[in-house]
Amino acid sequence: MRDREFLNHFLEKGYFRHHSRVLLALSGGLDSMFLLHLLSTYQEELGIELFLAHVNHKQRPESDIEENELRKLAEQVGVPIYVACFTGNFSEANARQFRYEFFREVMAKTSSTALVTAHHADDQAETIFMRIIRGVRLQHLSAIKEIQEFDKGELIRPLLSFYKKDFPEIKHFEDATNKENHYFRNRIRNLYLPQLETENTQIKKAFLEFGKEVSDYQIALAEFSKTVDVEDITQFLSFSEATQRVLLQQYLSHFPDLSITREQFRQVHHILKTKSQYRHRLKNGYELIKGYQHFQICKIRPKSDEKSNECVLNYQNQVHYEGYLFSFGIPLKGENVQKINVSRETSLILRHRKSGDYLIKNGHRKKLRRLFIDLKIPTEKRGNAIIVEQFGQIYSILGIELSDLSIKMKNDIMNTVLYIEKIDR
Repeated sequence: MRDREFLNHFLEKGYFRHHSRVLLALSGGLDSMFLLHLLSTYQEELGIELFLAHVNHKQRPESDIEENELRKLAEQVGVPIYVACFTGNFSEANARQFRYEFFREVMAKTSSTALVTAHHADDQAETIFMRIIRGVRLQHLSAIKEIQEFDKGELIRPLLSFYKKDFPEIKHFEDATNKENHYFRNRIRNLYLPQLETENTQIKKAFLEFGKEVSDYQIALAEFSKTVDVEDITQFLSFSEATQRVLLQQYLSHFPDLSITREQFRQVHHILKTKSQYRHRLKNGYELIKGYQHFQICKIRPKSDEKSNECVLNYQNQVHYEGYLFSFGIPLKGENVQKINVSRETSLILRHRKSGDYLIKNGHRKKLRRLFIDLKIPTEKRGNAIIVEQFGQIYSILGIELSDLSIKMKNDIMNTVLYIEKIDR
């Protein structure tokens, strides 16, 4: 294929329409060297300013020589290059993490909004096949995206539609370790796929089509699931178990750094079906919180040793407490303002729940513990509930329950109003 065909593809796709400063990850192999040739040659047509980033993994004797040659090449084409040397225990995973952390740093230094890599159709087919062998979930068998969010910008793979055989032979560096079969991807590339091609010469294309079809299903599912409040237990459990599993998997995809195993997935699903109030630690700092009517997965928040201190509020004063504005006898206006009838004879105390607390309701004393259970108040909300106390008795549990004392105070000659407005929306 000719350069112009690649350029036309880039322009038709509009890869760089929203990017003026672009960082290319340069390994020195044929694919990244050819992409360097394209992007540096057609910077003006693409409307970009190009920067290069190279990682010297220090795993081969030739690594330093290649680094120096790439520095010279960058100078020849007039493109700035940034280089980092890998440190630490080498593994494919560690090396990849090191590279992308370095790329983020360079993007920040150069104010680049796009990171470009030279992944191509062969890489795509190999990746899908690797995932099948490893036995990952269906959603992870989807095709690698041409464009996806990365850091504060985008990661763009403009060569994904092309096979390596489509690239012209230009000066590049051959990594001899690519011929060795120590790494899984090398065995896929050098052994497994060539063997499968004896059965089906279009096996790579078949994997690509499979990955694309899975991607289409994922996109459709994401669109349809927007109409379902998955965290609503009643709604979630109204579906068949098969649909529940699919919806739950879609919900979990919103937490990319969670990545639970199949067994952990089954455990989460079982908790949602059988438990009423439950907290379950997951992994990577996440937990499942299951209430009577809703559930959520969130990061575990560090527990403080104690709640905020009690707050004393005097008549004709205002105070901010726990994300609310409390105004004692001074009117507040607005649709979201709550009102509680209190006395102006003495100060109010704003606090959290204590052991032995009770509320007067329908003429009877009711312990808060039993009240919360009867009202099916989630555990998280119980601990954070704000109590309004006066004369040593509870007048209100904010947003949950009002005591008889406040209701009776409405017609009292010493009556006034406590106005409450949430301020941390």
